Amino acid sequence: MNILHVGRAAVVVMCMISNCWCAPLSLEDCLQKARDNNPVLKSAVWDSHIAQEGNRLAKAAVYPRLDAQVGYTVQPAAQAVKIGGVTAETQEANFPFAGVAATYTIYDFGRRDARIRQSDAYTGAASENYLFTTGEVALQVIEAYFGTLEADRLMQAAAEEIDQITEHRRMAQVLFEEGVVTRNDVLQADVRLASARQKKLTVTNKRENGWLRLNFLTGSEPAFRGELDETATLDSRVAIETGHPEKRHDIKAQQRVLEARDFEVREYRENYLPEIYTRLGMDYVQNDKVREQVVFSASLGVRINLFDGFASDAAHEKAVKQRSKQQDALRLTEQRALLEISTARNDVAVAKERIATSEAAIIQSEENLRINKERYQERVGIASEVLDAQTLVTQTKTDYYRALYDYQTAAARLQNALGELK
Repeated sequence: MNILHVGRAAVVVMCMISNCWCAPLSLEDCLQKARDNNPVLKSAVWDSHIAQEGNRLAKAAVYPRLDAQVGYTVQPAAQAVKIGGVTAETQEANFPFAGVAATYTIYDFGRRDARIRQSDAYTGAASENYLFTTGEVALQVIEAYFGTLEADRLMQAAAEEIDQITEHRRMAQVLFEEGVVTRNDVLQADVRLASARQKKLTVTNKRENGWLRLNFLTGSEPAFRGELDETATLDSRVAIETGHPEKRHDIKAQQRVLEARDFEVREYRENYLPEIYTRLGMDYVQNDKVREQVVFSASLGVRINLFDGFASDAAHEKAVKQRSKQQDALRLTEQRALLEISTARNDVAVAKERIATSEAAIIQSEENLRINKERYQERVGIASEVLDAQTLVTQTKTDYYRALYDYQTAAARLQNALGELK
C-alpha cells in the first residue's frame, strides 16, 4: 500500500514538473503576465493613485471649512470694570468655552482654480507616465523573449557543431589508426571539440539568464520554464513607413507637467491679490455675568497679505524657474524620441538585410563543409580545412539567428519609440 502511494505521488510530481517545463508560452502570454504581475508596474501604479488623492486634496478648497474648538480657561481673578468707584466683575474667573465656525473663500482671483487645474495636470502626467512604463516593460519582455529564443537556436547550432566535430574526430581516429594521417588531426579535432563545448556552455548560460529575466519581468517563479513560440513576430512595416513621436506617453506626460507648472506660476502670481471670504460662527463662553453666553455671528471680509518676508516673491520666482526647466525637459524628451526613432529604423532596416545575407551564407557554408569533408575522406584535403568549414557553418547560423531576433527586437524598439507598444 505504501509503495502504491509513493508511486502515485511520484506521478503527480512528474506531471507538475512536466507542466513547469513544457507549458506553451506565446509572446502575448508573456506580455499579459507582465501587465498583471510585473513588480515595476505594480509599483508605478501607486503614482497614479497618489496623484488622484492629490487631486481630491486640491478640490477640497471648493467646500467650506468647518472648525470646532472647546477648552477651559483658568485665571487668577475674574476681569472687572470700575464704574463710579464701584468694581463689577464682567466674567467668571474660571470658565469653559466652545465654538463652531464655517469659513468659505468666495473669490481669490483664480488661485483656487489654478491649484485645482494644476492638480488635474499632475494626475494626467501620472497616468501618462504609467502608460510609458507599461511600454518600457513590454519592450523588456520582448527583448528577453526573443533573446531566450535566440539562445535556444544558438544552443542547437552549438550542439550540431559538437556532433559534426565528434564525427570528424571519429573519422580522424580511424584514419590515424590506419596510418593514413598523423596524430595531429586527432589533436586538432579534440581542441575544436573543447572549443565547441565551451560555446555551448556559454549560450546555455545565456539561455538560463534569459529565462530568469523573463520570469522576473512576468512575475513568474525563477524556476519556471516553458516552450516558447519560435514563430512569434512583430509586424512593424506600418511603423517603419509612418508614425510620429506625438503618441509617446513620456512626451504627453512632460506636456502635462509643463501645463501644471504654468498653473503654478499663475497661482503664485495671484498671491499678491486679495481674498474675499465669509464666516459663520457660533461661540459659547460660560459667563453668568452677562445675558448672552452664546454668540452667533456672520462675517464678510477681505484678506490681503501686505508683507511675508518676501516669501511670495521667492515662491513666484521658483515657479517661473521650474517652468523654464520643464520646457527644456520637454524639448530634451522630444529630441531623444526622434533619436530613438531614427536609430531603431536604421536597426530594423540593417537587420532585415542581414537576414537575407546570412540565409544565403548558410547554404554556401554547408556546401563548403560538404566539399571539404569529401576531400578529407578522399585524402586530398586536410583536417584543418574540415574543422574550419564546420566552424564556418556554426558562425553563419549564429549570424542568421542573431539577425533574425535582432530584427524582432529592433522592431519592438521602433514601436516603443513611436509610442505604439503596449
